[in-house]
Amino acid sequence: MAFIFKAVAGITALLVLIVTLLGSLVSLGGFLLGAIKILIIVVFIAVLAIILFSIIRDRSHRHRETSDF
Repeated sequence: MAFIFKAVAGITALLVLIVTLLGSLVSLGGFLLGAIKILIIVVFIAVLAIILFSIIRDRSHRHRETSDF
């Protein structure tokens, strides 16, 4: 009878460990997805800033070329 209780306790402990591991994996996945979303937004803003900077720089170079004559 004691053997049955030990077997049930062992199986229960394994199930609890598996559930805990899966919960940790789900939370890690959620964190990584959030980090990826933030990274995409930061890269998008950086690309927009580079485009705006190049447009402003080109306009200032054109303004200098026309004012030289």
